[in-house]
Amino acid sequence: MKLLVLNGPNLNLLGFREPDWYGRETLEDLEKHLQEAFPQVVFTFFQSNHEGELIDQLHEAHTRQLSGVIFNPGGFTHTSIALRDAIAAITPPVVEVHISNIYARESFRQHSVLAPACVGQISGLGLDGYYLAVMFFLRRQGNRGYVED
Repeated sequence: MKLLVLNGPNLNLLGFREPDWYGRETLEDLEKHLQEAFPQVVFTFFQSNHEGELIDQLHEAHTRQLSGVIFNPGGFTHTSIALRDAIAAITPPVVEVHISNIYARESFRQHSVLAPACVGQISGLGLDGYYLAVMFFLRRQGNRGYVED
């Protein structure tokens, strides 16, 4: 199984930015832990603060025929019709992931323009949301095996 873990704007600051909302674990920590927890998955990790680069990665996921995309679009969640259209245009399913509960935050954060184009959304479970998204794809493929603590 091949998965793209795609992270949008400001997620490069995980561990430092608003730790009460996002925790102290860095993006690099998350990537390392995902690889350790799911050795049977080939991960591609990508983070960008630029919308066009995220769109390019979604298109490439389609071209490379990846099994799925785990996407935390950050602030683009609430505004980017272009990302929504890119998600709708590709074959690999996309799971939208948010570290914080976007529905318990400011009103402008409580709507996702991307969610209708995604196969599902995980919100508010911290970095565990990424693990749950990987498990979803493994189970979807019929492979229940993953390393447990």
